[in-house]
Amino acid sequence: MSTTASPSTPFVHAAGIAPLRAKSGWIIALGAVYVLAGIVALGSVMLATVATVFVVGIMMVIAGVAEVINAFQIKTWGKFLLWLLLGVLYIIAGFVTFENPLLAAVFLTLLLGVSLVVSGIMRIFLGFGMRQAMPWGWVVFSGVITLLLGLIILAHWPVSSLYVLGLLLGIDLIFAGIGWMGLGFGLKTQPG
Repeated sequence: MSTTASPSTPFVHAAGIAPLRAKSGWIIALGAVYVLAGIVALGSVMLATVATVFVVGIMMVIAGVAEVINAFQIKTWGKFLLWLLLGVLYIIAGFVTFENPLLAAVFLTLLLGVSLVVSGIMRIFLGFGMRQAMPWGWVVFSGVITLLLGLIILAHWPVSSLYVLGLLLGIDLIFAGIGWMGLGFGLKTQPG
């Protein structure tokens, strides 16, 4: 018989949460900052869209630099040139987003709309294909919502490019903030 405590025992659980409980005020404050940032983003969705595109551009430049650095680790010329070309293309694409963020938003919104439509259709087929499983209806429902969202974005494209990315950023920030605040308040009220 083993004398080690299982991870589900209250003692182990409380010991793992104690450091977080001590920082619950900071976690609540982080959540409040997220919510405030989300409200600001929703107040100016076009500016939030441009900010989102800039972040994507920065990530593309960083990825391009990493690709170029990785190219110099390759020993064969063919693969070296391919990696180098990919890295340079990423860097150029990143700088194009800085040069014209609204044009980049148009492309990203189109890509998002098409991705949501394809994802929705795939979920609907997946849901109907798993009728013997219990939650198949929820999978179909999720697919229908995703499909409709993609169709709405595409129906209003390219005008939707001005607000969709910023709107999604604002909503995401608010829900992330609510999640952090809920965690912080839960840690404060938990007995221990």
